[in-house]
Amino acid sequence: MKSQNTFSILFWADNSSSKSSKALLYARITVNQKRANISLKRHISYKLWDAKAKKVKGNTADARQINMYLNEVYTRLFQIYKDLIYKEEIVTAQLIKSIYTGETVFSKTLMDLIAYHKNQFKNTLSPGTIVNYGITENYLKRFLKASRKANDIYLKHLNYEFLCDFVAYLKNYWPENHPRQISNNTVMKHVQRLRKMVTLAYHMEWIDRDPFVKWKSVFEKREREFLSNIELQKMEDYQFAIDRLERVKDLFLFSCYTGISYIDLIKLTQDNLVRGIDGTTWIVTNRQKSNTRVKIPLFGMAESLINKYNNHPMSVVSGTLFPQITNEKLNFYLKEVALAVGIKKHLTFHMARHTFATTVTLSNGVPIETVSKLLGHKKIATTQIYARVLEDKISADVNQLRQQLSKKRQARNLKKGNG
Repeated sequence: MKSQNTFSILFWADNSSSKSSKALLYARITVNQKRANISLKRHISYKLWDAKAKKVKGNTADARQINMYLNEVYTRLFQIYKDLIYKEEIVTAQLIKSIYTGETVFSKTLMDLIAYHKNQFKNTLSPGTIVNYGITENYLKRFLKASRKANDIYLKHLNYEFLCDFVAYLKNYWPENHPRQISNNTVMKHVQRLRKMVTLAYHMEWIDRDPFVKWKSVFEKREREFLSNIELQKMEDYQFAIDRLERVKDLFLFSCYTGISYIDLIKLTQDNLVRGIDGTTWIVTNRQKSNTRVKIPLFGMAESLINKYNNHPMSVVSGTLFPQITNEKLNFYLKEVALAVGIKKHLTFHMARHTFATTVTLSNGVPIETVSKLLGHKKIATTQIYARVLEDKISADVNQLRQQLSKKRQARNLKKGNG
C-alpha cells in the first residue's frame, strides 16, 4: 500500500540578514513535515511583501513581474513533486530542491567522477595503476583547458565527439622532455581508463546512457622484445667489476628464470620460499597487479642467485631476498648493463619477464597452459601474446620435416628398386 505524502509550497521574504529595507525571497517546500528552503535570488522592499497572500503588493510592472515569477516557481516545484509520485520515488523536500536547483546526480561532472573513482578504488588498485589514472586525469584537465576553455564538464555533456577530440589532442601532444609524441597504444590506454570511469558512472546511474558505447580502441600490434638464448648466455657469463651493475644484472637474470615482475620480486622474503611437491625449492607469492597466487619452481640459476645474496648487507637490512632498488634506477642502470654486455636491444626490466615466457619456457616446449600459471595470468589469452614461433624453432622443425620426407622418399625408391 502506497503511503500518502503531505506536500506544500509557500513563499516568504527574509530581511534578517539585510541592513537595508530589502528582503530576499524564498520558496519553502514541506514534505511530511520536513522542510527545504530555496533562495529565489530576488530582492524586494520588505514593506511591499504581503505575508498573508504570499506575494508582492500592488499592481506595478515590477510587482506583476515578480508575482508571475512566483507562479512559475510554484508550477515547476509542483510538477517535480507530481513526477516523483508518478515514478513511485521516495519523495523528500530535499530531493525536490535538488532537482529544482540542478544539484542531482544528473549534474555530476567529470572531475566529480574522477574524485569518486580515486577514493573508491584507492585500496584495491595497485600503486602503479593509481599513478597511471593520475596521468590520465592530468591529460583530461589539459585537454579541457585547451579545447573547451574550461576546468570541468558535466557528464551529461560527454559524447562521442568529446572522445574523438580527446584522442586527437593526445596524438598531437608532445610531452615535455620526451623524445617523441605519445604513441597510439599509449593514447588507447588513456581512453580505456576514461571509459572505465564513465562506465562506472553509467552503472551508478549518474548518466542515463553510455556516450562511448560505439567506440572501439585500436591497438597497433607490437612485437614484445626478449633476449635470445645467445644474449641470455652473454649476460650470464659477464662479470661486472662495479657491484651496482652486478646486482642489477642478477635481478634481471632472476626474473628471466622465474618470470617474476619487479614489484613482486623486490618484496620477496624467506617466507616466500617453500618446499614443493617435488622436494625442490619453490617461490609462492601473490602478484600485486592481479592478486593472483603464483607458484614457481626454482631453476639452478635462480636458486644460486638467492644464495648469492643470502647474507648480503643490503638484503639483511631490508629483510628481503635481494637488495632494494627502485624500478626507475633499475631500468636506468640496465642501459649500462646492455652496453657493457653488447646487447643492442632497448633493455628494460620487464623484458626479463618476456624472456622467461618466450626463450626460457615456450621455446623449450613448456605447454602454454603451464607458462600461463607460472606467469600468474588469469586468462590464457594474455599468455598467447608470447606464443611466437622463433626462427631457430622454425629451423629445427623444418629440418625434422626434411629428414622425415627424405626417409619416406628413400623408402619409396627402395620399394621401387625391389619391384
